[in-house]
Parts: sequence; C-alpha cells; structure tokens
Amino acid sequence: MKNVRRLLFVVLVLFAVGTALPAGAAVTASLDRDHVASGETVRLLVQRDGSSNSQPDLSLLKDDFDVLASSSGSSVRIVNGHISSRTQLNLVLAPKREGTLRIPPLQWDGEQSAALEVTVGGRGSANRSGAQGARDEGQPSPSPVHLTATLDRKQTWVQAVAVLSVRLTTEEALFQASLDLPASKDLLVRQLGEDVQTSESRNGRSYRVIERKYLLFPQRSGPLRIDGVVLDARVADTRGNDHGSDAFFGNAFGRLPLLGMRQATRPLRVHADPVELSVLPRPAAATGAYWLPARDVRLTESWQPDARPIHVGEPLTRHLHLAASGLTGAQLPDLATIMPVPDGIKAYPDQGTLDDQPQGDTVLGSRDQDIALIASRPGRFTLPALHLSWWDTEHETQNEVVLPERTLEILPLPGGSADPTEPSTTTASPSPMPPAPTGLSAGTPAAGREGNADSPWLWVSLVASLLWLSTLLAWWYTRRRQRRSAPREIAPLPRATIIAATQAFKAFRKACQDDDPQAARAALLDWAASVRPELPPRGLNALARLLTNPGVADALRQLDRCCYAGGEWDGSLLARILPAPPRLSAEKAPEALLPGLYP
Repeated sequence: MKNVRRLLFVVLVLFAVGTALPAGAAVTASLDRDHVASGETVRLLVQRDGSSNSQPDLSLLKDDFDVLASSSGSSVRIVNGHISSRTQLNLVLAPKREGTLRIPPLQWDGEQSAALEVTVGGRGSANRSGAQGARDEGQPSPSPVHLTATLDRKQTWVQAVAVLSVRLTTEEALFQASLDLPASKDLLVRQLGEDVQTSESRNGRSYRVIERKYLLFPQRSGPLRIDGVVLDARVADTRGNDHGSDAFFGNAFGRLPLLGMRQATRPLRVHADPVELSVLPRPAAATGAYWLPARDVRLTESWQPDARPIHVGEPLTRHLHLAASGLTGAQLPDLATIMPVPDGIKAYPDQGTLDDQPQGDTVLGSRDQDIALIASRPGRFTLPALHLSWWDTEHETQNEVVLPERTLEILPLPGGSADPTEPSTTTASPSPMPPAPTGLSAGTPAAGREGNADSPWLWVSLVASLLWLSTLLAWWYTRRRQRRSAPREIAPLPRATIIAATQAFKAFRKACQDDDPQAARAALLDWAASVRPELPPRGLNALARLLTNPGVADALRQLDRCCYAGGEWDGSLLARILPAPPRLSAEKAPEALLPGLYP
C-alpha cells in the first residue's frame, strides 16, 4: 500500500514539473497533403511543445487561403517517467487560387514554424505517406468540382444590364451547397430565373451540371472588377483516417459525423476567376428626361369604359403598359409624371404595378398603371401625345416610343344643357390616330345635339341645382366657423386613391429596409402624387418644402445625392423620420427646374 502511494506521489510530482516547463519549445507545422485539386481543402496542423493559452498569428494565411474551420487542444504523455506536453491547432484551409501556394512561417509565443508549400490544381494526391498515397502516385486525379463564370459582354452602359453566367460541374454529391456572388456598392445583382440542371459524360465519367445566371446593373462608369463567384459545400470525406505517421497527432482529423449525417463530410470551397467589365457613362446623345438603357421598349394603352359616352364628373380610366427588355420594373418611370393633361381635366393616378420576367438571356421589366381622368366641364379635350425617350444599347442610338394624341368627347350631365361648351384644346397639330372608342375621338368634330328649351325638366333641374348650392354654402359657412383657426387641408381623397397612397408608402418603407435609394425615391414620389394628384411635387426638394417634419429636408437631400452619384445609402434614418405617412401642406409645391434623374 505504501508503494502504491509513493508511486502516485512520484507521478504527480513529475506531472507538475512537466507542465511547469518553459513554453519556449519548438513550433512545427505539417500538411495532410502537399498537392490538392482545385476546390479541395488542405489540413494544417500547428504544434508547439509545452502548454500555451495563446494562438498563433494566422493573418498571413488570408492572402491565399480561407480558414474554413479550426480546433485546438493539448495533451500530456508520460513515457518511462518522462512527461511531455503539446498544444495543437488544427486548421482546414481552402486555397483561393491555383498554383503553388506558400504557407509562411507562423509565429507562436515568440517561436515560428518552417514555411510550407502546397500545389493546387491539376491532379490531387492523397497523404504523402501511407498505402493510399502509394496507390495514387502518378495517376491523374482531376478536380471533382469545376466552377466558371463568364459575361455575355465585356462592355455595357451605366445602369444597363450585363448577364453573368455561372456553370458548376461536379462529379461528387454536394451537401448544403450555396453559390454566392460577393456584394459590391458599385453593382446591383439579381438572379435571373431558376437554376438549370443537366448532366454530361466526359472520358467515361458522369458529371452533374448546374447553370445559373445573374443580372448585373453597374451603378458607376469606368472599369469594374467583379469578384469571382464562391461555392461553399460539403462533400463526403473519403480520405480515410491516414493523416501522417505522427502518433501524437492521433485522430484529430478522423471521421466524425457532421450535421446529422451518417457519413463524415468535409468542407469544400471553390472560387471562380474574377471578371472585368467596362462601363460606359450616359452618352451626350441621350437627351431624354429619363435614362433608360434597354434593348427594346414598348408602350401601349387601353381605355375603360371604351363603349359608351362619358359625361362630366364620370371617371375615364387610361391604362398604360410600359415594357422594357434589359431593365427591371423598378427602373421604369412613373407614367403619370410624363402624361400631359389639358385644362378642365384632372388626373388621379393609381400606384404602378411592377413585374420582372425572364426573357431569354435577359429580363423583361414592366410597369402597369391606371390613371383616372375626370372632366369638370363638357366639351372636346385633346390629350397631347405621350413621348418617352430611351437608349438603344444594341444600336447605340436614342429612340422614342409615342402614344398619339387623343380627343375626349365629354357630354353634359343628363338633364343639363344639351349644348356642349366651346372645344378646349391644347394641341393643334394633327397626327394619325388609331380608331377611338365611343366617348373618344381622333379629331372628328362632335355631333350636334338638340335640346328642348321649353322642357319642364330644365326648370326642375335649375331649382334642384339652386337648392343644392344653398345647402353647400350653408355647410361651407358652418365648417369655416368651426375650423377658422385650423390650417387649410387637402380635400378628402377617393377610396381608390387612399389605397394607392397606402401601398406607395408601404413600398417606401420596404425600400428603406432594403437600403434601396432608387426604389425609396420612386415610392415616396408615388405616394406624394397619390395624396396631391392636382399639384404633385416633381422632385424630393419640392416634396421637402411640403413637409414640416424636422430633419426631413436633409434626409431627402441625402437620398437624392445617393440616387444621383451612387454609393451606399442607409434607409434607417429616413425610416425613423417618416414612420407614418406625413401631412402635406396645401400650398403649391415649387416647380422643379430640371426633371428628376430617377423615376
């Protein structure tokens, strides 16, 4: 019994002496393989004698490697009464490029390891020692995963589309795979359609092929470097448990079930090569109010109702459909801002509906918008032609889409005077017109209508009108006395207009959450046009003069600068200033000197 106690005492003393040894021992580094195929990972083991609470400096690895995983530990060993301890750091490294990559000496508590090299690309090899490495020696082992990215063009215009096609070819099953295109403040990125999966055979081997396309919208001119797409996935770990002959290292890289899978997996990261894109500025020949670089633009209209006469006070809805190949719906302008309206008719635009659809190797963006027109008096009113300029990116010329002028025939109220008033026109130049529905004409004089001045209904209508005017004056006088001290407010809006304003403000709040300045600006102006259809502000500066919220003018100017000059925009500030729809002043907003640069 005494001998056992003495033996335990000696062991404890030796252990204490061993752990108290100075930490200034050698630092070693080793790789599980010195040759890997593109996309494969390599495992680095860094060890030092003795114990340590610090970690080596890994910043030197970031130029050529991504550190996907790391683990650390320590061990103590007693052999023939001699105690030794080691501290270990296990790293999983993903090479960022092909070629011979150097792992520089790593500093750890004043000591450093030797430099190492790993060859990436061509054929991979198993562990430098062991039976598996001997069997694979000299035999080609191509990379099981290939990732390429190509642009459909080397040059485009600012805010015009370029398509990046990504092709992934894999021989192995991929788990938890994800493709990521690194973000850039100079580039808006959207995925085009769904992934296309096919298969192919090469040299008697079967490969799975996945193709994905991205829409790229550069936000500034000049040369633009687009970082390569990155694939992150996990693949089945078939390396076995052979990680060198270092018994001290043991089973640190052994097969361990990961992520609930029965088979052990290892991480895989593949980088596609970066691509270069030359971005041209807006050309001087593009003189339109809006910058619309597209392959094709179409503008059509329809009317509702289209088969009955229109009387004073009745709404006539003009439905406009704008579609552009190579642009998204968010890039298209608010059509109500470019539609001229003659005196005597008021326009009440609804919130536009945006849509994006894949169209071959590009996108087709569209905007549908209803604009209600209500005449305040009878007569003939000519809607001037609607012109919209756009830039043809294929032929590098400015084009224009035009809706011809329309003449509206507005009849008096039933029971009123049968003779319409003198025609009220704003444009005298004739132009070819498509067939117009009833209530609309393409310049044909209005047919004369005869009435019976001796009809008793004329006197009944006159008396009813006088009674209605008396009631209106009495109501106005009462309201004026009750609210004499209150500021002047905007008249109540129709229900459809209130719904449109609510939707526009929700779109503005969503754009603030997404930090999307163009969408925020367009939605905010859409909201203002909905609540002030008779005098809509034409820009953010004009809108700021109608708002009394503190700090809103500076926030709107910052939004305008981001839309004009590009760069990152934080929508949280404006969202805090405008948490709910504000109240607009009833005063007329000053006209903008220049049309807005963005819809």
